[in-house]
Amino acid sequence: MKPDFSEVHPELRAGINKIPQFTFTAWNVGLLRLLMKLQPVPKAPDDLLIENVSIPTLDNKAKIRLRVYKPRSNYSVTPVLLWIHGGGYIIGNPEMDESRCIRYVRELGIVVVSVDYRLAPKYPFPAPLDDCYSALNWVYSHAAQLNIDPNRIAVGGESAGAGLAASLVQIAVDRQAIKPIFQLLIYPMLDDRTVIRADSTIKTHINWNRDSNRLGWKSYLSNMPGTANLPAYAVPSRRLTLAGLPPAWIGVGTLDLFYQEDIAYAQQLRADGVECEIVEVAGAFHGFDREDLPQVIQDFRKSQAAALKRCLFPAG
Repeated sequence: MKPDFSEVHPELRAGINKIPQFTFTAWNVGLLRLLMKLQPVPKAPDDLLIENVSIPTLDNKAKIRLRVYKPRSNYSVTPVLLWIHGGGYIIGNPEMDESRCIRYVRELGIVVVSVDYRLAPKYPFPAPLDDCYSALNWVYSHAAQLNIDPNRIAVGGESAGAGLAASLVQIAVDRQAIKPIFQLLIYPMLDDRTVIRADSTIKTHINWNRDSNRLGWKSYLSNMPGTANLPAYAVPSRRLTLAGLPPAWIGVGTLDLFYQEDIAYAQQLRADGVECEIVEVAGAFHGFDREDLPQVIQDFRKSQAAALKRCLFPAG
């Protein structure tokens, strides 16, 4: 069955045929990872410093990589964004979001640290989330080295990375050692129960469909999506109360498989007294903002930058 493009935003239709329509499976994930590894490492632009840093995992049994993006000409203390890439918990690396991270540094003058967390199914929950917490702790404890303000840490991500960001913020609030002041969640993967939702019958969502979603959650949870009594922090939307979390920005397209779960999470944040800006993009699908030209994408990006600026530079 081919996707129905009739409801896609007019500005996004031109590039729709460039997007491969396929379902992630246990067989093609390995190939996709290999292809990503074979991609050339982008050359750092002249106005930025980009370096890779190796840090230990929480159990000190392995190393994970952080990719650090810093403005070359800014010598003042800046805020920092801890960024977590997407990929359904099963693929991905920091380089896939290179242009996004560079854009945040250029537009806001901040430092961005992107986490190369371990991937499921070889490393299921809690390993990827633990890696993100290790990164958060490293950023906080190396504030002087990074020339960042440890009291102005934002956490963000897209898709599964945004799901990890949401869980990471929950852990940080509960442990109270580090206090992120903002969460930027771009079409976040928040609720495994979307896989078994009775009205979730469309298999042809663009970029990420129900069958891919089932594989992602099953790989990450080492269990079937929808299973009762999952561990705390495994699924952000399973948390009973969201009170006390930092302000959030949540953006999602109306044609995204995650649309309903994202809106529900945003509404629950508001109901629990957490400030949350919701940006719904009519006719937009999962990962729609990978292009550069359409105005609808530019507006989506500007909203993110504005939200980060308001929170990270409150006196500005």
